Amino acid sequence: MQFRHSIDGLSTQNPSLTLLTQSLSRTRKTATRRPKDIARRRASQFIHIKAIVEYDRKEMELDALQARLGDILEQASLYFHKVPGSAVFIRYIQSSYQNDPVRSAIELVLLLFFIRYLLSPSYSTHKQNYVKLREDEIDELIDEWQPEPLVAEQTAFEVTETERLPVLVGPTGPKSKLANGRTVTNLASYNFYNFNGNDQIQEKAIQVLRTYGVGPCGPPQFYGTQDVHMKTEADIAAYLGTEGCIVYAQAFSTISSVIPSFCKRGDVIIADRNVNFSIRKGLEQSRSTIRWFEHNDMDDLEAAMRAVAKEQANAKKLTRRFVVTEGLFELSGDSSDLPRLVELKEKYKFRVILDETWSFGVLGRTGRGITEAQNVDPQQVDMIIGSLAGPLCAGGGFCAGPKDVVEHQRITSSAYTFSAALPAMLAVIASETLNLLQSNPEILSQSRENIKAMKAQLDPRSDWVISPSDPENPIMLLTLKPEVVAARKLGLEDQERILSDCVEETLANGVLITRTKTMPYAHAIKPKDGSWFAQPALRICVTSALSKKDIEKAGVTIRHAITKVMTRKTSNKAA
Repeated sequence: MQFRHSIDGLSTQNPSLTLLTQSLSRTRKTATRRPKDIARRRASQFIHIKAIVEYDRKEMELDALQARLGDILEQASLYFHKVPGSAVFIRYIQSSYQNDPVRSAIELVLLLFFIRYLLSPSYSTHKQNYVKLREDEIDELIDEWQPEPLVAEQTAFEVTETERLPVLVGPTGPKSKLANGRTVTNLASYNFYNFNGNDQIQEKAIQVLRTYGVGPCGPPQFYGTQDVHMKTEADIAAYLGTEGCIVYAQAFSTISSVIPSFCKRGDVIIADRNVNFSIRKGLEQSRSTIRWFEHNDMDDLEAAMRAVAKEQANAKKLTRRFVVTEGLFELSGDSSDLPRLVELKEKYKFRVILDETWSFGVLGRTGRGITEAQNVDPQQVDMIIGSLAGPLCAGGGFCAGPKDVVEHQRITSSAYTFSAALPAMLAVIASETLNLLQSNPEILSQSRENIKAMKAQLDPRSDWVISPSDPENPIMLLTLKPEVVAARKLGLEDQERILSDCVEETLANGVLITRTKTMPYAHAIKPKDGSWFAQPALRICVTSALSKKDIEKAGVTIRHAITKVMTRKTSNKAA
C-alpha cells in the first residue's frame, strides 16, 4: 500500500507513470476474470515502474551535482576575475575560438600535453627486468669503474719528441734566442714579412690597447662588436673586391663553422681528398653527403660533378651542391687550378667554398690570394675564407663574399654567434698589415726571391727529399722521394721518425725548422675518407727579413742535415 501511494505521488510529476497507474487500475478490475495473465502483466508493469523511479532518482542526483558544479565554477570565475590580466586572457580565448576554432583545439591539446609532461616522472617506474643491487654490490661497481682518458696516451716516440722541443725566449723574429742561450735562424714561424718586428705596427697596437683594452669580452652583434671590427671587415672586402666580409675570432674555427652554416643534411659536398683538418671537421658537422675527388685532379672532379648532376636530374626536391677546396693546400703546399674549378662550377651549377687560409696575403702581386694570382674574379667564388693570423701577424679569420652570404652567418654560424668578438688590437693590426701589403709590393717580391734561393739549395740538389710546394708559397714542404720510401719500405711512422731526426740535426747546426704534425692516423682517417693520409713532411717557413745569403746558408745546412740523417740510417741498417 505504501509503495502504491509513492507511485501515485510520482505519477503527478511523470506522465508515463500516470499511464502505468491507469493501466494498473484497469488490471485490478479484470483480475477475477484472468488471474494468470493479469499477474504476469502486473509484474512486468511493476518492473517498468521501478526502473522509471530509479531513473528519476538518478536524474535528481545529477541535477544536484550540476547545481553544485555550477556553484563551484561561479566561485572559481569570481576568483579568476580578480587575477590581473584575466579579462585580456578571456577575450583572447573568445576571439581565438570565433576566428579559428581549430587553432584553439590544437592549443588545448598542447596545453594538456604540457601539463602531462610536467606531472609525469622523468623515468619509467615500471621497467621490466630491473635488478635491484645491494649496497655492497653498488660500492664494488663504483670502485671498479675507470673513466676513459680525455686524450690518448703519448707514445714513446711522442714523449721523446716533446722533451726535445726547443723553448724560445723573447719575441719571435728571423733570429730567435733559445732557453739554452743559443741564437738560431728561425725558419719555423709564420712571420713571413717580419711584421712582428715592425715599429709602425707595434706603436699602433699599443695605442689601440690603451683605447679599447685587451678584449671586448662579449659576443658579436651585442656589446662585442666595435667600430674597428666593422672597419676591418670593410677593409678586407675592399681589398679582395667582394660585396661583404665577416670577421671571426679564431682562424681554425672559421671554415669549420662556415661549412655547416650553409650545408645541411641532404646536401652534397664534393671535396678534395687533401683538405686540412679544419675543413674535415666542418664537413663532419654539416652531416651532408660527402664525395671526394683525387687531389687537384680536375678531370676526377668533373666526373664527380657529372655523376651528382645525373643523379639529381629527375629529383623532386632541389639539393644544394658545393665544392670545397683550398687555395694553397696545408698538407701538400701546392695550389688549386681555380680557373678550371670556376668553369666546372658554372657548368654543373655548384657553389664553391674556397679556403685561402694559407694563400691570402701570400699569392698574387699584392697578396690578394689565389684569385689575384690566377686572374679570377673574386665574385665568381661564392665564399672566400681566410686567416688573419698567418702572414698578417694578427689573429682571427674571415669569410668574404656576397652580402647575403655574410649576413646569413651573423645568425647561423656557431663560431661567430657563440664566441667572444675578436680583440680590437688584432682587428686594427690586420687592417694595418693589409695597408702595408698594398702600399709596399716589394715586401712580397723580397719574399719570393728568398723562396727561390731556398728552393735552389734543396729540391734539385738533394737526393732524399722533394718539394711539392707552389713556387710562391713561403711554406716549403719537403717530403721523402717516392723511390727512397719504396727502396727502404718506409711506413708513415718510419718517415715521421726520420724527419724528426732531421729537425733535431738541423737545430744542432743553428737552424730552427719543424715538420707537419697531424692527428694519429688511427683517429684522423675515417671510413668515408677512403685511402687519404697526410704525407709526413718537413716544414720550412721562408721569411723576407733574412738576406739572400742567410737563406742560402740555411738551405745548405738543412740539406746537409738531411743527408747526414739518411746516410746514418743506411749505415745502421747495413750494420
